[in-house]
Amino acid sequence: MGVMKLYGSPVSTCTARVLLSLEEVGAEYELVTISMPTGEHKGPAHLARNPFGQIPALEDGDLVLFESRAISRYVVRKYKTNGSNLLKEGNLSESAMVDVWLEAEAQQYNPAISPIVFQSLILPKLRGATPDQAIIDSSLEKFKKVLEVYEARLSKSKYLAGDFFSLADLSHFSYTKYLMATPYGSVFESYPHVKAWWDDITSRPAFKKVAAGMLGS
Repeated sequence: MGVMKLYGSPVSTCTARVLLSLEEVGAEYELVTISMPTGEHKGPAHLARNPFGQIPALEDGDLVLFESRAISRYVVRKYKTNGSNLLKEGNLSESAMVDVWLEAEAQQYNPAISPIVFQSLILPKLRGATPDQAIIDSSLEKFKKVLEVYEARLSKSKYLAGDFFSLADLSHFSYTKYLMATPYGSVFESYPHVKAWWDDITSRPAFKKVAAGMLGS
């Protein structure tokens, strides 16, 4: 079938999510860089891979996938035989908890953290624009409420889905990594269990490798 190809950019939060999944399971892959500034992601070649004109996209033989969370699930399922069962499939209750916290990331955590990162890092660093402090402040208040829930959860278990590392933990990496590059990363200091969890997962070799290719590294 050949080596999987991931089309994206290492500085992209969504690409980083998939890269981390690939690294965690020890997959063999090739990263094909897509240039967002030149509009390559909107060109016909990439639109054939992702009809929404976004990154990343994954080619594995004849299979072409888009949407980073779906790609990550595919990767960890494919390499489950490597001993890295990051979805905990085979244990109904554990896999259900992984699903719960994957949904929490997508529906609660990401909507709160992403405007902070966009306004305080992406706009000034990549677009030379002035951040909207009102958006940052409003999003930060929402994010603190989310972190209260996470703090309560992580006071009872080492990781989000239980006392085992899973895709649920991994999926939080890219936006949180960028938050830590802003003045607002200090918000974690008020949530000691969340901070301990973050320090733990970012000490993993795969996290360090992917982080090295991201902005501010």
